[in-house]
Amino acid sequence: MRINITDFDALIIVDMQNDFMPGGALPVPDGDKIVDSLNRYIDLFSQKGSPVYFTRDWHPEDHISFKGYGGIWPPHCVQNTEGAQFHPELKIPSDNKFIISKGVSREFDAYSGFQGTVLDDLLKERGIKRIFVGGVATDYCVKNTVLGGLNLGYQVFVLEDGIKGVDVNEGDSERAVEVMKNKGAVIINAEDIR
Repeated sequence: MRINITDFDALIIVDMQNDFMPGGALPVPDGDKIVDSLNRYIDLFSQKGSPVYFTRDWHPEDHISFKGYGGIWPPHCVQNTEGAQFHPELKIPSDNKFIISKGVSREFDAYSGFQGTVLDDLLKERGIKRIFVGGVATDYCVKNTVLGGLNLGYQVFVLEDGIKGVDVNEGDSERAVEVMKNKGAVIINAEDIR
């Protein structure tokens, strides 16, 4: 498969934040190993003038997803903390980049970059038809962002060499990829893009 990046394409980098990296509050195993791959995609889309969107968890201290407040996760990506910052080696372009914060209110959790955000509005405003998605975790926020994009009518490509899963249960990431494929996402890697 050979894919040309066009004016109707956007790159979405999901939750590449310190708390999801090894040593963080909620680490994705080897999450840091995809930074170089994602940086290549960021360079490619930036050179084409295509927009790059970075989603991030941006939780209040008493967020509903945290164990102390009824959720299942340890506190992570609390607003304005080091853990909520993007991985230091992730290339954030100075222009044509957008930061999308999710899970910002106490009562509302969001696994998808589209839930409770302006991401869909920003994409539609630019006439985007296809989205290319990478980041962490394959089995949570990547999967839900991909499914959200498909439900909203985008053609969605999943960057196989730019995702990592947490695998709370063994095989969760593989199952997530199958679900995304079955719903219509196309699984690609860097060699497929011109």
